Amino acid sequence: MTPVGTEPELADRVLGGWLGRIAGNMLGKPVEQGDLWTRDRIDDYLRQASALPLTDYFPEPPPGGSAIELRPEWRQCVRGRIHGSCRDDDVDYAILGLDLLETYGFGFSTEQVGDLWLLRLPYLQTFTAERAAYRNLASGLKPPLTATYDNPYQEWIGALIRADIYGWTCPGAPRRASALARRDAVLSHTGNGVYGAMWAAALISAAFTAPTVRHALDEALAVVPASSRLARTVRRVISLHETRMTWEDTLTTVAEETAGLGWIHTIPNAAVLTAGLLYGDGDFTRTLALTVRGGLDTDSNGATAGSVAGVLTGADAIPVQWKEPLHDTVRSAVFGFDGVRISELAERTLRLAQAEAESEA
Repeated sequence: MTPVGTEPELADRVLGGWLGRIAGNMLGKPVEQGDLWTRDRIDDYLRQASALPLTDYFPEPPPGGSAIELRPEWRQCVRGRIHGSCRDDDVDYAILGLDLLETYGFGFSTEQVGDLWLLRLPYLQTFTAERAAYRNLASGLKPPLTATYDNPYQEWIGALIRADIYGWTCPGAPRRASALARRDAVLSHTGNGVYGAMWAAALISAAFTAPTVRHALDEALAVVPASSRLARTVRRVISLHETRMTWEDTLTTVAEETAGLGWIHTIPNAAVLTAGLLYGDGDFTRTLALTVRGGLDTDSNGATAGSVAGVLTGADAIPVQWKEPLHDTVRSAVFGFDGVRISELAERTLRLAQAEAESEA
């Protein structure tokens, strides 16, 4: 495990990860429908609202414009209307992962992940692969059948959005983080769906010690099979960035190469996320803005990009317009956690990270 600095520094970075995840999720939520809210359409909306470049949460629909096509939750997650975070599965799973580690420790089993879902998470607050796995659990199936039986979503983005907690609690130990994320992911996913979770956990873990976001991406690539489509797609975005191709042209190129996979599949979303991180180049606001403007699963990608950027910068350095409207409060469907303080979640995460570091020492 790579040294991660002083306790106050680690605490600041862990809190930065939580704040970044929640802020990025909130930013992307109004336009979370990738088949409708394309990259061009998102920018058209922002242009009409005089909000390009994007430096804050989405603006309300401009006068005379229509709000019908925005997500129904838009009134709770546009600038000027945010009073604490909205409930969302991208944040629920981070909370559930925290509860998992507090309940079962770092030696948890995949079966225990499923047990906690049934105990803590309402069925109708799960989607795609997670709902299929939940249904399979309730029917008495055990992993890995929970991931494969009657589940057409095995390589979608759901496992990736559950991975942050493993990165936050294993700072500077990307392989350890990825192993934990894999144990969680196989409850509901296979193939690139699992690799996406391993990659995201490693990326967040590496962000604690990497000098740049590019270094963190390189470390994260090392934990997944080099021949996997996930790894090949991430490397493709990196190579296009190295040629000094514009962000827009990079996304257009990769969108053509991943066409047909759908807007919730892990592969095209990993491309959007990688581009947002690289072209954001460590700047918190630019990273969130470019990632969400990239389209597809905007709230999930914004959340993961925010987590990485928040760990890189630390909470103190996150611009105030992203933090203040959250009022240090999270709405959650996870039983027993609705209304919890973000600062409390971060403190509990830090305690887990410290306990794990001591056990590995």
